[in-house]
Amino acid sequence: MKRYLETGNFAITEGAILAGCQLFAGYPITPATEIAEAMSAELPKIGGYYVQAEDECAAMHLAVGAAAGGMKTMTATSGPGYILYAEPYGWAIGCEIPMVVLNSQRVGPVSGITGAPGQGEFYNSRYPTQGGNYETIVLAPNSAQEAMELTVEAFYLSERFRTPVTILADQLITDGLEDISIPETDEEKKAMGLRFAERKVHQGPDFYPPTDEIDVPPVVLGRGTNAMCSDWTPTEEGYDIETVEAHHKHSYRMIYKIRNHKDLITRYDSLFLDDDPDIIVVAFGTPSRTVKTAVKKAREKGQKIGMIRPVSLWPFPDEAFQKKAIYLSVELDYDGQMVREVQRAAAAGSDIHFFGKCGELPTVAELHDTFDKLLNGEPITRIGWEREAW
Repeated sequence: MKRYLETGNFAITEGAILAGCQLFAGYPITPATEIAEAMSAELPKIGGYYVQAEDECAAMHLAVGAAAGGMKTMTATSGPGYILYAEPYGWAIGCEIPMVVLNSQRVGPVSGITGAPGQGEFYNSRYPTQGGNYETIVLAPNSAQEAMELTVEAFYLSERFRTPVTILADQLITDGLEDISIPETDEEKKAMGLRFAERKVHQGPDFYPPTDEIDVPPVVLGRGTNAMCSDWTPTEEGYDIETVEAHHKHSYRMIYKIRNHKDLITRYDSLFLDDDPDIIVVAFGTPSRTVKTAVKKAREKGQKIGMIRPVSLWPFPDEAFQKKAIYLSVELDYDGQMVREVQRAAAAGSDIHFFGKCGELPTVAELHDTFDKLLNGEPITRIGWEREAW
């Protein structure tokens, strides 16, 4: 086992190489530039490729194209670049091309604050492209170590489900220095619970089966592969066709290959849920670490507070929200995004609330003040704003 004191960007790079990444297409953007820098140095050492793109859209196209050619590929960006991925992201979803995308979120909208954390792409990561009729897979680490592990998992899931997978991190995770362990042996990888999937080549003839079956070898283009790939609605063999019947079959696959196999994807952590807590706090990414500290200290004061941390954001872990309680969604945004999924998933009769900050983490004192108000039936107020707005 190798140990480092390094950034989340370093950890993500190591995880990608561990998972077998062969090509990284990059365009610099804070706070993900260091991933491109590291990939440009490390991939050539193992026979891989780094490609410098002229912009984010081109980077995504290059990564998708190389993946269609048989390589395991990745790209990385932040919010402004993630928006520009929309067109090629849709191509990858529709053509069932596996690859991995890292989005290190910062304050938005537009360029926002480049060196401050945000979580404003929660819904953008669910709908990263136009048109609907698909599901997405999105994983959210809360540490540099977990960023490495979830990068490996993202490559695994992309291969199993034949789809692009997003790792939704934030600036504090990718820029922050932490202790990181990188496994070297098969035993160490197994002990970490890491999963790996090798790239296969599909020989056809049915490249887009109208079923929810997974483990179908991906469409790999090139001489001798017999593969067809279309950015239109395809026939099962991959030819262009514009009929409602064909679109219905293809859409069914885009949606239900993920929905019907959620058990292979969804994961979450929970704390103090066994005694029916009065308040359940929900947070992902870096804020979940502050929330965990606040919940433990509240327990020491005798307050019945629990916690849920979604690790898979999409599909959202609905099964975690079966208890009737007061739910508090803590997010790095002011508009309230995950709180709406909590409201949808929570048990009937639950009371749903939102605590949002942006650019900086909530403090333990702020969270304790919010817990006290909720337990006393008082409204949550924020600086300059009358009530929680979502």
